[in-house]
Amino acid sequence: MQTFAKRIIPCLDVDNGRVVKGINFVGLQDAGDPVEVAKRYNDEGADELCFLDITASSEKRNTIVSLVAKVAMEVFIPLTVGGGIRKLDDIYALLNVGCDKVSINSAAIDNPDLITQAASRFGSQCIVVAIDAKKSGGSWHIYKHGGRIDMGIDALEWAKEVENRGAGEILLTSMDKDGTKDGYDIELTSKMSRMLNIPVIASGGAGTMEHIKEVFKNYADAALAASIFHFKEIEIMDLKKYLKNEGVAIRL
Repeated sequence: MQTFAKRIIPCLDVDNGRVVKGINFVGLQDAGDPVEVAKRYNDEGADELCFLDITASSEKRNTIVSLVAKVAMEVFIPLTVGGGIRKLDDIYALLNVGCDKVSINSAAIDNPDLITQAASRFGSQCIVVAIDAKKSGGSWHIYKHGGRIDMGIDALEWAKEVENRGAGEILLTSMDKDGTKDGYDIELTSKMSRMLNIPVIASGGAGTMEHIKEVFKNYADAALAASIFHFKEIEIMDLKKYLKNEGVAIRL
C-alpha cells in the first residue's frame, strides 16, 4: 500500500469573527484575528488549514463567507471551512471564494442525502464530514450543534455510512479529549481509520509532539490541533522535524 505523507493541520475555531479555544467545547479564550493567524500558519509550514465557524449551526446562521474570502486570499495551502453549511448553495459560495474543501456535520446528520448530493456535484475530494464523538458505555455517540446534542447514533456506523455516501475525508473530534492536551483518543481514531478507506483527520487532545506521533502510528492520516499552535507551545517545523526523525512520513 502506498504511504502518503501525514498532514499537520492547525484549526481556527472562529466565534464572532475571532479565533477562540476552549476545553471540552466550552470556556472559550480569544486567540487572535483569523486572517493574521491563518497567514502565520501558511508561512510556518502547515500542510493544510481548517476554519470552523463554531457557533454558526447552533445559531442557525451561515458561515461568514466574507471572512473566509479574506483568509483564502492569504493562504496558499488547502483550506477547509465548516460551520453553518446546510445546503449545496452554501458549499458553492465557500468554494467560490477560494476554500478547497467544506466540512459538514450537523447538516449531514439531519440530511444524509446532502453528503451524496455534495459529493456528486462538487467531487468527493471537496467534502469532509466532521464527526464529534463522545464515549457512551462501550461505544461512541455522535453529537451535533457544536457538541450540544447527543444523537444516540454509533460513531463507527455513521462513519461507514458517510464513506458510502461519497465523503472524501472524515474530521474526527473526540469530545472527551478536546482541549485536554492529554493525547488523542487512540482507540476511537485507530478503529475508525482501520475500518475506512478514506482519510481520517484526528482531532481533540494534542498536547505534545509525542501525542501527534502516537496518533500517526495508530493509522490517522492527519492530525489537527489548535491551542498548542495558537499559543506557540509547539512550532510546526520543529514538530515536523521530530516526526521525520521518528520515522513518520511527513513533508518538510
